[in-house]
Amino acid sequence: MEGSPVGCVSLKPTAEGALLEHFYIHPDVQGRRIGTEVLQKLLEKDEVRGKRVILNVLQGSRAKHLYERFGFLVDREDEVDVFMSIQLTEN
Repeated sequence: MEGSPVGCVSLKPTAEGALLEHFYIHPDVQGRRIGTEVLQKLLEKDEVRGKRVILNVLQGSRAKHLYERFGFLVDREDEVDVFMSIQLTEN
């Protein structure tokens, strides 16, 4: 996969801040901290400073632990998804 795309992500503006969705890393390269690096860069963007970032992740997904490491908190859950958010600081 050298030099090929290994995933995708979307960060869309919302009235409150931003919606993080479609965050996918190909299984062949998971566990190499790519998701961590991408999420770090997204949360450092000027567009989200001081704003709330929301997302949802499937129940049972290992990705939930990644989001929790960054400080995302569970807002609510249903039988399919876990809805999470983080309020970012200005600096």
